[in-house]
Amino acid sequence: MTVSRAGRRSASGSGSTLSDVRDAAGPRSAVARTAVVAILLVIVLAGLAGLLGVRSTTRTASSGPWTVSVTYAWVARAGLDVPWTVTVRRAGGFPGPVTLAVTSDYFDIFESQGLDPEPATETADDTNLYWTFDPPPGETLSVDFDAYIQPSSQLGESGEVSVVDAGAPAATVSFSTFLLP
Repeated sequence: MTVSRAGRRSASGSGSTLSDVRDAAGPRSAVARTAVVAILLVIVLAGLAGLLGVRSTTRTASSGPWTVSVTYAWVARAGLDVPWTVTVRRAGGFPGPVTLAVTSDYFDIFESQGLDPEPATETADDTNLYWTFDPPPGETLSVDFDAYIQPSSQLGESGEVSVVDAGAPAATVSFSTFLLP
């Protein structure tokens, strides 16, 4: 005589019609399924709420007569257009050309459509791009980088932008862009 899993006794182990029936899935698999469905639900709701798109912010630094602000995407996804605008203000206006030093590696994640306005001159060294703009009228220069994240970009990038005065950085803003899959 054998005892089945349900506690029933049978005269012969091979005579049972239930001997080849598997037990129902236990609570462990039900918990795993519930967890996976909950995670998928959170992702779908985040997408519907727009949390998986571009998130931008503005950072500002000031030093002496200079104020530099950068509006950039701090969270983005590959293939999306992103903002990147530098605004330089100088109390009393600009006495001459304005030079911006920007970390060149930061732009590796972008497909560029160009700068507006175009710099009068461009140079580079091992770490920075140097854009020199003719002095604008008034106290504000705004430079817009028209770009989108390259489809092949998987990681974000960090950078800095400085306004250069007398050959040295006068005001510097640091920024980072994090890319979601």
